[in-house]
Amino acid sequence: MRRGRPGAPPRGTAERTLTSVGTGEDAVREEQGAERPGAAQQAPEGGRREASRLWHITLSVSGAKAPLNEVRRALEQLAHDHPFLLTSRYATDHAEIRYWEEARDLHDAAAVALRLWGEHRSTAKLPPWEIVGLEVIDRETYHQRLAEGYGPPPASPVGVHPF
Repeated sequence: MRRGRPGAPPRGTAERTLTSVGTGEDAVREEQGAERPGAAQQAPEGGRREASRLWHITLSVSGAKAPLNEVRRALEQLAHDHPFLLTSRYATDHAEIRYWEEARDLHDAAAVALRLWGEHRSTAKLPPWEIVGLEVIDRETYHQRLAEGYGPPPASPVGVHPF
């Protein structure tokens, strides 16, 4: 899924296209050592563009209390609209969303993550909470943390769950 806004890109972002991971097929291909289609695309000048990488995103939001069943329904709708979401945990006044994002660099991954809540607030009827935390780590760091026994455990079970 490609995301972008019409018009010229912001200064310093020439040639960047923000993308979001679909159903995880790219991650499976990467695990199996297969090259992702379009990962290293030709730049307009004939040079090669930097390949996209996978980033693990943890987005934390909080705000005024909302009915628990409405928070759950909104997060389920967000997960339905965007199946790349791995897991969401929620309470009446905060939530945490974890997923994989495909982007060229950390800046692109963070930009997409920071837009996620606001862009889907009305369509998924998300609570009017603000983003209070964002962690973006590359795939290697995520797996290193797991191997060393710290960091976020794998998103299991996948889905929307209370804290």
